[in-house]
Amino acid sequence: MNIYEWCSAGGKNLIEEYFFGLSQYEQTEYRKVREVIDRDGYAAFERLNTRQIRGKLWEIKISNNRIMYVIAGSDSVYFIHACKKQKGKAEKHEIEKAINRAKSEGLI
Repeated sequence: MNIYEWCSAGGKNLIEEYFFGLSQYEQTEYRKVREVIDRDGYAAFERLNTRQIRGKLWEIKISNNRIMYVIAGSDSVYFIHACKKQKGKAEKHEIEKAINRAKSEGLI
């Protein structure tokens, strides 16, 4: 499965940058998630801690962090936003940021 990560207009990989600013443990957990998806494709999402946020927007829970993503086509997943879990649910402004990014890419 192809994994695409959100990049800024200047080409900065914002997902990778977010996780590399965290602890070594959290970085390792992020790498493990990527490896599982890359290796197992759609089947990986059944084993990961995921939940649907709204429509095509989903999240993967990695300790106290979240990756918001959209599955597009038969072999692609787009990681479009990463954030720290603040409360029981993702905060509205984080969800809106993810939705706007997905819309700008024509994913939703």
